[in-house]
Amino acid sequence: MSKLNVLVAGSTGYIGLQLIKLLQKHKKIKIKYLCGNSSVGKSISQYDKSIKKKNLPKISKYNKKYLSEVDIVFTALPNGESQKLSKDLLNKNLLIDLSADFRLKKSNEYYKWYKIKHKAKKLIKESIYSIPELKKNDFKNQKIIASPGCYPTSILLPLAPLIKKNLISNKNIIIDSKSGYSGAGRGVHKKYKDKNLYESLSAYGIAIHRHNSEIQQELDTFTKKKNSFDFTPHLSPMFRGILSTIYVDTKKKETSLYKYLSRFYKNHKFIRILKPNSLLSTNDVINTNNCHISICRGKNKNKIIILSAIDNLIKGGGGQAIQSMNLYYGFRENEGLHD
Repeated sequence: MSKLNVLVAGSTGYIGLQLIKLLQKHKKIKIKYLCGNSSVGKSISQYDKSIKKKNLPKISKYNKKYLSEVDIVFTALPNGESQKLSKDLLNKNLLIDLSADFRLKKSNEYYKWYKIKHKAKKLIKESIYSIPELKKNDFKNQKIIASPGCYPTSILLPLAPLIKKNLISNKNIIIDSKSGYSGAGRGVHKKYKDKNLYESLSAYGIAIHRHNSEIQQELDTFTKKKNSFDFTPHLSPMFRGILSTIYVDTKKKETSLYKYLSRFYKNHKFIRILKPNSLLSTNDVINTNNCHISICRGKNKNKIIILSAIDNLIKGGGGQAIQSMNLYYGFRENEGLHD
């Protein structure tokens, strides 16, 4: 099989740069176009010196004419922009979107949380929300793959299987997540220029963070139940990584949950279930497509604490998008990704 040609739109953001680095290592892919606006004419290595210039095009302004020359379009654009581009897609094109544009299945929900009127409502039905480990056998002939948000990835991977199996209560779930500042994009430096971004921990978006809608939708869809949770995100003084601490009620022992998750993810290369009561760190998963999960006994009876760690730019971003692409085309699931 000849290599598939790829266009990356939004190539100079943190997610876009990480995506390019991974795609460069993929044996089945050729990067045909890198697109941007303010960066037109520049080399991508000007934005990340670790990216090798060899065989990479200069950054150009997106033109729909490019779509006839590529198979896959990756979009790492601001919310609302991928919808516009999606209208240009040809039958031969697969769109893998790393924004929120096709994550929510109802356009009114998208407007509620993002305050943007959806410009490609008909294409929502042709998209699939893809955490690969939870949707591995669901790929058919979708035109669009919606790659999940970083927080939801770290939360859904441990929670969804346990709730579906009735091993934990689906009520009163408390989720405390801490992310590196790269998750807020390049604009985070301007937004926090008057604050001590690099030495402080900040809570934000309590009860109103946009990822609430995504977590709710996918938990309810996967488990076929109406689930209740509270989610609080935090911005941490580190560049990358997410650690989610999830408090759940259950009468089961931590060993029972550990054994079930170990069986559930037995054949999944990127999910590692640590021994019960293991402590974990974002440092364990940085620069990998892995998710580490630990089930811990709480101090109070019937309380379990779940720890989940990912790299927000890889498993929560470019790596997961490539993993979905690999499954869609029948490539090795870890092609181009760290084992």
